[in-house]
Amino acid sequence: MSQPSDKRERPPAVEHGLEGLIYASRWLMAPLYLGLAAALAILVITFFRELVVAIPTIYTMEEKEIILLVLTLIDISLAGTLVLILLFSGYENFVSKIEAAHNDVDRPEWMGTLDFSGLKIKLVASIVAISAIHLLKIFMNLESYSQSSIQWYVLIHLTFVGSGVGFAVMDWIEEKAHAAAKNSH
Repeated sequence: MSQPSDKRERPPAVEHGLEGLIYASRWLMAPLYLGLAAALAILVITFFRELVVAIPTIYTMEEKEIILLVLTLIDISLAGTLVLILLFSGYENFVSKIEAAHNDVDRPEWMGTLDFSGLKIKLVASIVAISAIHLLKIFMNLESYSQSSIQWYVLIHLTFVGSGVGFAVMDWIEEKAHAAAKNSH
């Protein structure tokens, strides 16, 4: 009869190499995050393009046009925030820690603490906010849309809201299940 070993057996070299390769494959995501950084730059350019185009006509704009401009700028800003959240959290959760940010006094508090579940909720909340702003812009300009289009926009927005509520409920249930399992041990 053999004695149980306290040491874990080493995996064969092939298995160890395969696991190393799989672990290193997370770096394949890095170019996608660089692409998101480029998308953020495009949003910044778009924001200022909208602003610069509006400046010459600012004194002749009607209140409704000014509100639509502001809503457009808010919409672009929220999209930028969404990209930034995904960029920081996705990179830190799935690729590597952002060491340059760890000693920076301006480092966002949530950075490094947002897990996949929290990221998912923040993303859905941002999408709902962007959708709500877009819907408000549509309501400010109702005469430009058909009734059918408006119904579709409202339905799509409600789908985003429902998805957000669904994700939150699923996370709440999972959290309660983990708490119950922890208390039973």
